[in-house]
Amino acid sequence: MTVVLDASALLAYLQDEPGGDAIEEVLAEVVMSSVNWAEVVQKSVAAGVNVDGMREDLEALGLEIAPFSSKDGEMTGRLWLQTRQAGLSLGDRACLSLGLKLNVPVLTCDRIWATLGLILDVQVIR
Repeated sequence: MTVVLDASALLAYLQDEPGGDAIEEVLAEVVMSSVNWAEVVQKSVAAGVNVDGMREDLEALGLEIAPFSSKDGEMTGRLWLQTRQAGLSLGDRACLSLGLKLNVPVLTCDRIWATLGLILDVQVIR
C-alpha cells in the first residue's frame, strides 16, 4: 500500500531517530511531494550533510517524489482554513493535500496532525 511521507518522517529515517524504523519498513511504497523533498534537502544541507546523490539513493529504495502542480497548490491553500489554528506550514499542508489527493495514509512526526479532524489517515510515527 502506498503512503505519503512528511519531511519530518523521512528526516527521522535519514537521521536514525526514533520512528525512523517505521519508514524503513514502508520505504519501497512511499511518495513525497516535491515541496516536502525541498524541506528534506534544506534541513540536510543545514546539518552539513552532502546531499549529492541522496535523491537517487532514496529513489532506488522506492521513494517517489511527486511534482507539485497548480491544482496541488490550490488544495494546499484551501487546507489553510482547516489547519490555521494548528499553525501548519505550507509544506505541512502540501503533504496533507497529497495524502488527500491520493487517498492514502500520511506518515509524520507531527502529533498535532492527528487532531486536525481531516478525512485522512494520519499516522504519527513517534
